[in-house]
Amino acid sequence: MKIFLSGKLVDEKDAVVSVFDHGLLYGDGVFEGIRAYNGRVFLLDEHIERLYDSAKAIALDIPMTKEEMTQAVVDTCKANDLADGYIRLVVTRGKGTLGLNPYLCKKAEVIIIAAAIQLYPQELYENGLKIVTVGTIRNHPEAINPRIKSLNYLNNVLAKIEAINAGCMECLMLNHKGEVAEASGDNVFAVRNGVITTPPSSCGALEGLTRNKVMELARKAGFEVREAPMARYDLFVADEVFLTGTAAEIISVVDVDKRTIGDGKPGEITRKLAGLYHECAKSEGTPIV
Repeated sequence: MKIFLSGKLVDEKDAVVSVFDHGLLYGDGVFEGIRAYNGRVFLLDEHIERLYDSAKAIALDIPMTKEEMTQAVVDTCKANDLADGYIRLVVTRGKGTLGLNPYLCKKAEVIIIAAAIQLYPQELYENGLKIVTVGTIRNHPEAINPRIKSLNYLNNVLAKIEAINAGCMECLMLNHKGEVAEASGDNVFAVRNGVITTPPSSCGALEGLTRNKVMELARKAGFEVREAPMARYDLFVADEVFLTGTAAEIISVVDVDKRTIGDGKPGEITRKLAGLYHECAKSEGTPIV
């Protein structure tokens, strides 16, 4: 495997960063998870834009232009013969001291990995997920804004630990008000009487690109889509619940805290949106040439 590391492609064994890198020491950095389908990188421009927005929000200077970063992603895919897969794009603060001061880090590190990923087994896409609400609440939006896709993912990792310990592969995270925020790594949607609702970023949800694309496709298909705060009750009584994410794509939730959602099977609207999303993902994007 070839890894892009700060300007050049290197063998996996040579893709190393300093133990003094603040990305390692403090989770100081930003990242993107990106998908490639049929020889195209899906939503690449949007992912690059969000990466630079996240970096700006934490005062991190990326030592590449957006155009150079876009080309680096394509080149890394080409070097690994990746036509379908997952791309992890990471920008760390870079090598510094053992202190917190980020301004002592002279240059950010840029890492691009093009490989494969399967977040959930195929049978869960066919039959749906069971999830539980965890005690770990989502970071307060004014502590770490959910629009920043930060390397400091401990909040989500702790939630994932609770989910796994409860026998589930995914969970529901609430915010400091007890409202629905998101899953440990995905956005949450509920469908009731044909209306699709998802929490806004102000509730602690990442403004996911898959989330945005699904909302766009749903509106084009004639569905009413709302961004509004939700309680767990709204999920319990929903006709359908589903999750979205770059790695997860679209997956149905059939059980929340031992409450069966709808008839306990992936719903019609969820299946329709999944079909529309896959059709779009496999026909659009930046060519890997």
